[in-house]
Amino acid sequence: MKTDILIVGCGVAGLYAALNLPQNRQILMITKSDAESSDSFLAQGGICVLKNDDDYDSFFEDTMKAGHYENNRESVDIMIRSSRDVIRDLINYGVDFTKKDGELRYTKEGAHSTNRILYHEDITGEEITSKLLARVRERENITLLEYTSMEDLLVKNEECVGIVAKDQNHHIFPIQASCTLLACGGIGGLYEHSTNFPHLTGDGLAVCLKHQVELLHPDYIQIHPTTFYSSKPGRQFLISESVRGEGAHLYNKAGERFTNELLPRDLLTKEILKQMEKDQTDYVMLDMRPIGEETIREHFPHIYQHCLEEGFDPTKEPIPIVPAQHYFMGGIKVDRYSKTSMNRLYAAGETSCNGVHGANRLASNSLLESLVFAKRAALHMEEHELKYPVEQETISIDFSLYEDEKKLHDENKKMIFSEIERTRKEHE
Repeated sequence: MKTDILIVGCGVAGLYAALNLPQNRQILMITKSDAESSDSFLAQGGICVLKNDDDYDSFFEDTMKAGHYENNRESVDIMIRSSRDVIRDLINYGVDFTKKDGELRYTKEGAHSTNRILYHEDITGEEITSKLLARVRERENITLLEYTSMEDLLVKNEECVGIVAKDQNHHIFPIQASCTLLACGGIGGLYEHSTNFPHLTGDGLAVCLKHQVELLHPDYIQIHPTTFYSSKPGRQFLISESVRGEGAHLYNKAGERFTNELLPRDLLTKEILKQMEKDQTDYVMLDMRPIGEETIREHFPHIYQHCLEEGFDPTKEPIPIVPAQHYFMGGIKVDRYSKTSMNRLYAAGETSCNGVHGANRLASNSLLESLVFAKRAALHMEEHELKYPVEQETISIDFSLYEDEKKLHDENKKMIFSEIERTRKEHE
């Protein structure tokens, strides 16, 4: 297969990049599962925005402080200053943010000094991603292939000229492209307990490691402090940061509050784990009742429904929660235009690292960061790389390298965790 632009992944980063590319370019998008099974769909809390100029310093400081001041200051500045344009785009694409008396309504989450988060109930990610996906499906120049995985990069003369792909029938084939954008998500599928979809196994990192494409901070992995505790296998259900932002309390075994619920995620996770060890329990309790029954039902209807399905009524009783792997702050190293260290190869979203999040992501910055830098990737591709398309010649592939799926998965997992451990020791 041959195309102008190849986008691996169809979360908000991949979709928004596609929508910001000219309609006279042929764009091919692939996704490992169905189009709705991206982590972007799972984002509950909301998306940050610079609501007025007076909030800039506070927004910048909150992001830096949460990231332990290891953030790339230029990237943080770009994200914040681009936020209003992104929100305007989303509204134009049909995204329905919650309003009150005709005005956008803002909520607050942990480590934010003010209300600056736009939301749609407790399914903001689904609202944004579904609307972007609908707009992508309307574009005649964009083709979306579901159940198609990336097995490797195609590299010629030290440039990325596409990927090796595999479809649901295990047919292996090359996709050649003048530009490739990796927007294939994080690494949650490599963990036993994660809020991520299990098929998100760091494929972008694995192919980059094989071809010596630079990574940045792969050991910066965020644990979300509050997921619904369950002994059932599979993805952990997230209890949004907004629940605590609206006033929910955390209790120990004795029913006593033991910490500040609005600490940054990494610090709150440590407090919860410390309390679990002290109480000799597998979870602590989260009490949503201080929020009020009306807010629980209206602002958090899907969380409310999930709790009911698990046998808990959060309007009447606390629910059990436990920390779980949630987000990957490290990733494929990119510059301000989302360009990697390899020519014609870009990365955006959770699989990339431009330094915005530092050592710990501030709540609700993930959707914003993904969108801002995906658009910058699209504009840079068109302005630079696509003016000089690569010659798309016949490429031969050693298919035997990709036939044993389990072996390939195990090798990739080992390679990724080895790199995580190596960088962790460097930081220590």
